Formats: sequence, C-alpha cells, structure tokens
Amino acid sequence: MKFPIGARIIGLGASIPSAVITNADLEKLVATSDEWIASRTGIRERRIVTDETASSLASEAAKDALGFAGIDPTEIDLIVVATSTPDFLYPSTACMVQAAIGADNSAAFDLEAACTGIIYALAVAQQFIATGTFKTVLVIGVDLHSRFLDWQDRNTCILFGDGAAAFVLQASETENDILSTYLRADGSGAHLLKIPNCGTKYPHANKDLSKNLEKSEKFVEMNGRPIYEFAVKAVPEAVRTAIERAGVKLEEVDYLVPHQANIRIMNSAAERLGIAQEKVVSNIDKVGNTSAASIPLALWHGVKNKQIKEPAICALVGFGAGLTWGAAIIRWNAKDKRLLQHESKHKHGPSK
Repeated sequence: MKFPIGARIIGLGASIPSAVITNADLEKLVATSDEWIASRTGIRERRIVTDETASSLASEAAKDALGFAGIDPTEIDLIVVATSTPDFLYPSTACMVQAAIGADNSAAFDLEAACTGIIYALAVAQQFIATGTFKTVLVIGVDLHSRFLDWQDRNTCILFGDGAAAFVLQASETENDILSTYLRADGSGAHLLKIPNCGTKYPHANKDLSKNLEKSEKFVEMNGRPIYEFAVKAVPEAVRTAIERAGVKLEEVDYLVPHQANIRIMNSAAERLGIAQEKVVSNIDKVGNTSAASIPLALWHGVKNKQIKEPAICALVGFGAGLTWGAAIIRWNAKDKRLLQHESKHKHGPSK
C-alpha cells in the first residue's frame, strides 16, 4: 500500500512496573498452580503496579522511545495513547503524558480498542502522517488491568499484567515502515469481555442511592472459551489480509508479533499461517497479557534480546474486547534509522 508520505519507525520504548507477581504467589490466593497456569497460558509471572499510574508508565515509555529516536519532546506533533484503563475518564492520558514529557507543541488524545488498541493507534498515526497533517507522532499502548481484577477469580487474575510501550513515527518522502494496516470489529461479541462499572451505564449517582454494585460488576468479566475460538480464527485472517495489502508474501515475513494473551492462541495462529515457532516473538512468560501494551512490549523485548534481526518484516497482530482485531505489517530496520539520528542522544532501555 503506497502513501503520499511514508511513516518511518524511528523509536521504540517501554516501561514496566518493578513489582513481580509469580504463579507461586497466585497459588496463595486462588486454587491454581504454576503448572496449571503455565501449561494453559504460557505465563510464569507478570508485573503489577504499586504507586505507578497509566500516565506515569506511558510517560516513561515515551521518554524511552524518544531517547531511542534521539529527538526532543518538542518535536512531537501528536500523541496517541491506546488504553482501556486510563487514570481518569477525562482528562485524557495523552494530555497527561504531554505535560509529563514536555511535548509542548503536540496535539493529544486517547483511543480505546482494548487489546487491539495499538494497531488502531498505529493506523491513525499513519493516516495523519500520510496526509501531511503531522510530521512526528508518538504512539503509546498502556494498560493497568491489575486495578480491575478480582484476585479470587482464577479465570482472569492469572492472565493480566501491567505495562506500557511506545513507537515514534516520523514522516518521510522516501521511506515507509508501516507497509499496511487492517482493522476490524464485531460488536455482537461485546458481552464476552468487559469491565462493566466504569461508564455511564453504571452511574455513580443512581436514582436509588441505596443501590450498590454487585461484586462481579466491579471487575473484569470474561467468557474465555468463545474468546479463544474467536482469536484463533481472527489472528490468521488479519495477518493474511494485511500481508496482501502490503504487497508481500507470507514467506517474506520474518517475525510474527502477536498480542500476548495466551501461548496456545499464538501457537495455533502460527500453525494455521504456516509460520515456524522460532519466528513467533513472545514475552508472555515474563509479563502476561498487558493488553494495548503487549504487542510493542513484545517487539521491544525481541529487539532487546536480539531475537529480532535487522532488517526485518514483522506482522503485528492483535485482538480483544469489542470485539476488535487487526494487524499491521511493518519494516523494522532501526540500525539504519539511528544513523539518521544523533547517536550521542541514544538511550535504549525501560525505566524499570
């Protein structure tokens, strides 16, 4: 897919909380075991916030990505934050990030598409760049689901971790690293995964002031089996469509970077696509499901751990509540990008 102005990926960053909750820790809270969790999900541990907030994690990931890119925050024209767990209903997390990092010249807004949010945000950022509206865009995925978990519900508390990760995109008339995007939604599945009590359907000021929310209405609710059945079909479909739009062949994809929800879903998707397991980038064992942060956080870990070799074509693919799903085919070639930046400013590593 060709655009009048291309979008280079010049920065990648991450921030994760310092507190670790292992499967052994969860054995003390619910009827489960390390073997049961790991065999069914691939998760061994996850990071959980203590004093951190969505805006503080997002700000640290942004600083990390800007350090990678070697640019000043004042060069950012737009901040798009993908999150389902903002600090507040308003102001937006993006505005709080803008103030925290000193991106004084940027517009800022949040986008909510659950675990697919980062794919939606990349597509939105690309469009703003392609039209010439903005030159440099900061895209962040952040979620803190630990604040909405019932730690006695084995179906959900074992899955989620907290984290943030960010991209920096910059306009180019000669290069384009986002080869295609593909976005889908099916609202008929909205009831399958939700946090019910955060919107106006459950207002804090009820007409009946004596009414209290039921316990289940305060936490993440998930119907796991249909979500699994949806995901194993949606992921291959999204990747195949995005690859076709990008004008590349499946065998040209060097790495599959899926949403880190469940190792069985990832393995099933790779098998259906005919992608070898060594090409699947995963960090689910260390961080669990970090929702909107999971895809860029997995990419970040793949780069940090040198699993991802440059240059590479990567298929990023997500799915989540809504239901939403989508994919982005990107070119990762950060080594060449650094040659265009001020290497003396380069700092690569999460704050925590």
